[in-house]
Parts: sequence; C-alpha cells; structure tokens
Amino acid sequence: MKPVVQRPVWRDGASRPDDLAEEIPVAFEYNGISHAVMLATPADLEDFAVGFSLTEGIVARRQDIFDIGVSDSAAGITLQIEIAGDAFARLKAHHRSLTGRTGCGLCGVESLDQVQRVLSPLPQAAPFPLAALYAGMRSLPLQQILQQATGATHAACCVDRDGSIDYVREDVGRHNALDKTLGALARMGGVPGAGALVITSRASFEMVQKAAALGAGTLAAVSAPTAAAVRLAEKINLTLVGFLRQEACVVYTGTMAEHAV
Repeated sequence: MKPVVQRPVWRDGASRPDDLAEEIPVAFEYNGISHAVMLATPADLEDFAVGFSLTEGIVARRQDIFDIGVSDSAAGITLQIEIAGDAFARLKAHHRSLTGRTGCGLCGVESLDQVQRVLSPLPQAAPFPLAALYAGMRSLPLQQILQQATGATHAACCVDRDGSIDYVREDVGRHNALDKTLGALARMGGVPGAGALVITSRASFEMVQKAAALGAGTLAAVSAPTAAAVRLAEKINLTLVGFLRQEACVVYTGTMAEHAV
C-alpha cells in the first residue's frame, strides 16, 4: 500500500487533484498471536515493528527479534514478528489486547500500575549543543516528504552533535513516527544516547518513556511538553526541550551546551 493517495477535491472554483496521507490499520502479531492494532501510515513498517517492540518493552534487545513479515489484506496490514521464547513468555504472561487510535500512546493499558514502566536513570552525558538542535530543526522540514505532499504527518529524527540529521521517519501518528525512527536506529545497530531525538509534536509522557526506553539522553519537541513528561524526564535524567524553533527553545529539564556547531 502507498503512503500517499490522490483524489479530486474542489478548490479555487475547480476540481483539482489532491494528495492525502494514507491511514490504515496495522496489526502487530507476535509468534502468531495478535497483540495490537494501530492506525498508521503504511511506510517504514519494519522500522515500526522493531521500534514498537522495543519501546513497548515487548523485547529488551533488537537481537530478540528474529524475523518480520509484512502481510497485506483488504482489512489492513499485519506485521508478523517472530521473537525470542523468553520475550514471548513474558508477553503472554502480561498480555493485553489493544486497538490503537491514531496518536494513541496508552491505549489498552489495563491498570494504573501499567502506565509507567520501570526505567533506570540515564547515565550522565555531556550537554547537547543547542546550535546542533537548531541546525537539525532547520534541516528537518526539507526531509519531511509526506508532510510536504499532504500536510498531515508528524516526523521524528535523530540529530547528531554536529547538527546533521538522520533516521527521519514520518507517520500520521506522532508515537508511530518516533517508534519508526527508534526502530530504524536500532536496526542499524545504533543507540540515540550520543545524539538527540527531535519530534514535530508535543512531548507527552509516553513520548519521553519511549525515548528513554532506548537510552536517548535528549528529547526535543516542536511544541510543549506535558507536566507528566517533565516529571518523568527529571526523574530519569533525560534532557527535555520544548518549543524548538530555528533559533529558540525552552529547556525544561537537564542542561544544554550553547557553543556553536
């Protein structure tokens, strides 16, 4: 399935073609057992499978994912993920079935105890350079191909300390975009600890939780964080930045280096 579809619309007094971001059900199936269904953009699905599996704590390591199959049907797409036996045993012991809306971060949680997973404090790292964040933010829109075409997608990426960006992934759901970026990073054997994650959305509690689950030391959002996100970031030693613009931001937790790239 294509991530962008075209249909005629009425604009400026005439019928014109318009590009729309596709949004379809994506089912996550582990070792043949259905686990979750999320509405998502049908692109970078292997990255999505890896990122979701890691950030949701279904597997602890990329190596616990043995294979990923992608199956299309009239109803949507199924990601057939084969995981290690011990990870699957834990999944069955704490199984939850969830139907995810677009942008849903905690859909299907069965009890309050499941909201916040146990996360170890992140190791102390050198402050990330503000100038690198600004440089990354200036570059990101140029690589948001789906957003340019449709105006309907969020993006996430990893920014290096020199201001370059990589692993740009887009989706109609902000959580999905972050999962895809983290999955792409994990598939390449990298960890986000040395760089910063940038998201074109608000920084909510579960976005901080997802970033920290893979060891990200800095998370920067174009919009505001929530109070819960700030509390969690402070607790686990994650630097949280909001209102990131080309030359301005607000640092809510942690510290940033102000030297130039």
